[in-house]
Amino acid sequence: MGGFWIFMALTAAMGLSIFLSLPIVYSKRAQGRWATGLNAAAIGILIFLLADVFSDVSTILYPSGYVANLTYSLAFGIAFLVAFLGLYFVDNLPRNAPRGTGTGMGATLSVDGGPRTTALIIALGIGLQNLTEGLVFGVNWTAGAIGILAVVFVGFFLQNVTEGFPIASPFLGTNARRGVSMMIGLFLVGGIPTLLGGAIGYYWSNHLFLVIFDALAIGAIAYVILPMLRVAFRPLDSREASIRRNRLVYIGAMVGFLIGFAVNAI
Repeated sequence: MGGFWIFMALTAAMGLSIFLSLPIVYSKRAQGRWATGLNAAAIGILIFLLADVFSDVSTILYPSGYVANLTYSLAFGIAFLVAFLGLYFVDNLPRNAPRGTGTGMGATLSVDGGPRTTALIIALGIGLQNLTEGLVFGVNWTAGAIGILAVVFVGFFLQNVTEGFPIASPFLGTNARRGVSMMIGLFLVGGIPTLLGGAIGYYWSNHLFLVIFDALAIGAIAYVILPMLRVAFRPLDSREASIRRNRLVYIGAMVGFLIGFAVNAI
């Protein structure tokens, strides 16, 4: 195989392909029904990522196919709780509420009131997932598995393109400020860990390390999906409008999941 810097260049292309979704995120069409559809597609993509990451780690947790490895299962459970509960406490830190919204101690940095916080949490979850992708890429590179390596590169490259939508979803359809520099920073949080994971996997990796970071990614993604669903199905002014919006959410989530599945299957 080639040298380290060739490997890192390919890893960077794979991890930073997330930026290819930036023009769509800033498109004028990403408002109204388009915003609802993109938000729903982001939920579908996150649900797919949740299943995809667990499918990767399941072969380590259940090496014989049905009997769990106790050590790895314990590590998985602890890491999952650390990510899920850690994000819960961060997301519910007290802050000063805007005027007219109640007391500061009663307000939280929730999905309802803090799109920046929500976007950062999503980016962190995706970043942890991408770190494990880098690990897998690095391990296959050093093993010289060219056939598997090509599939891994193409699959992860295309999958990362779709990951910009979940990160941007808290801003779509809102009046929240989303400067380009801020969005670039959030995309870097999601994409840069691929390079870190690649460098680690190039030199060293083991199953326990993969289990811990996969569990952290699953915990973070699982935490983010729940409030996103709550916001997606928030009642509107009329029953008819809510029904139309709900249909769009169902369709968008299904399309997002199928997109994630399709690009991962290539």
